[in-house]
Amino acid sequence: MLKYGFALIAAPLALTASLPAVAQQSPTDSLSKISNHLRSMSTMTANFTQTDRSGQMLTGKLTIKQPGKIRFEYQKDANLLIVGDGKALTLIDYDVNQVQRWPISNSPLAALLNPERDLSKYGKIIPTRNPAVLSVEVSDPKRPEYGVITMVFTKKPGAPGGLSLDGWVSLDSKNNRTSIRLSNQKFGGQVSNSTFNWDDPRRKSRGKR
Repeated sequence: MLKYGFALIAAPLALTASLPAVAQQSPTDSLSKISNHLRSMSTMTANFTQTDRSGQMLTGKLTIKQPGKIRFEYQKDANLLIVGDGKALTLIDYDVNQVQRWPISNSPLAALLNPERDLSKYGKIIPTRNPAVLSVEVSDPKRPEYGVITMVFTKKPGAPGGLSLDGWVSLDSKNNRTSIRLSNQKFGGQVSNSTFNWDDPRRKSRGKR
């Protein structure tokens, strides 16, 4: 199971990749709008569906608290957890009692979890057919091993910065591709920091997740 979470952490969205482009606002304005959304989004919860390159699907609940905190709570039979505490991303596979950690800055998810990141340096707007949809591809050309993430947003009045994150695709340096689609997004709710705690399965007594 660990490999599926690794692709998510280390790894363009199918929602838009095959559609012809239409005229939209300027790339600079679009990047500014996305940056404003990420800075305005204090918390978000959503349901997610994760699909890997082999077509295997997992579902669960996503929780984000800016800056840097994220939790992927997978369906019960997956027995997998991914948590970001603001500095590192931790992948815990309870089936095999394995734990792996990476600095958030070394992951494509840094584009989502670091609202102060300058998208004008790392982001490229991907034209879409729907003017209500914004898509941005983010990568560091100096560090290709960190991978690429393409995020898709829908314009939504009342959401932070007027946008709602619909999902993303991450692609790592080995071309491991993972797609995340979101639904039932909710913004601005109270999220305790304890949400991002986790129990180490390598201990003799794991306790509750």
